[in-house]
Amino acid sequence: MMKRYANLDNVTSNKSFKDMRKWQKERRTKVKDLSVNIEQCQAKKVTEINENRSRTSYTWIGHSTFLFQLNGVNILTDPVWAKRMGFQSRLTEPGISLADLPEIDLVVISHGHYDHLDFPTLKKLKGNPHFLVPVGLKSLFIRKGYQKVTEMTWWESTEHKGMTVHFVPAQHWTRRSLTDMNTSHWGGWIFQTPKETFYFVGDTGYFSGFKQIAERLTIDTVFMPIGAYEPEWFMADAHISPEDSVKAFIDLGAKFFVPMHYGAYRLADDTGPEALDRLYREWEKRQLPREQLKVLLIGETVMGDV
Repeated sequence: MMKRYANLDNVTSNKSFKDMRKWQKERRTKVKDLSVNIEQCQAKKVTEINENRSRTSYTWIGHSTFLFQLNGVNILTDPVWAKRMGFQSRLTEPGISLADLPEIDLVVISHGHYDHLDFPTLKKLKGNPHFLVPVGLKSLFIRKGYQKVTEMTWWESTEHKGMTVHFVPAQHWTRRSLTDMNTSHWGGWIFQTPKETFYFVGDTGYFSGFKQIAERLTIDTVFMPIGAYEPEWFMADAHISPEDSVKAFIDLGAKFFVPMHYGAYRLADDTGPEALDRLYREWEKRQLPREQLKVLLIGETVMGDV
């Protein structure tokens, strides 16, 4: 029998056919403005990131895909350049084309859902990257022809060229076929350099794990999902709302918040602009310093000092 993975606190994301029918019925009654999308950055630093091997930077490609440049290492998180996701066309183009990327050294995968793990994208990456994946996914990568693959369990760490990479819990689930429900795990990735610590959350609902992470690690910048939360009665176990994402940020005690997982694919009923509006309102409600919220345009790069 195949091993099945679970969440902390015994939270499950199992939904019945009846739940699905209820959601679809609700969806038909909603009117959404799909004409307004998240903007592209007009001053993309393609040349700078291709030449950079010394400065810390991060670039939002879109959805949950970021290019990190840390300690001279080029890292991609959940690389997905797919033009479609199921029956839905991509709403916004990736911030940087695959052809314009530098050679990639390291790829981390948060979980096996198709909007986070896209093998056609992986085949087109420049370089010969090493893949860090949740436990249970390595066998799939091997079958696809990838050899430089390390799978990790929650709270496990590995060293990579002067930085420590940690795999930490998330509250989610995964499936790529009718028979492989939760046969691999899910989680977030933390990149700890001598100067800064960056936490890529992956997909998650709000859960006790944020406080556990804060007890073990000091987070400088968190890359937090804010989209695919509506209807909340259906999505909350697996997708955090903008309001709860702010609560999680406070739990973590992080310095900066970079939102993600919105505006590229319509995975639920909310839109990208709605998610951002709710995030801004909650930020103001809690009277958090505006400079701690780093909302990026698609393709925007934040580059640190030399």
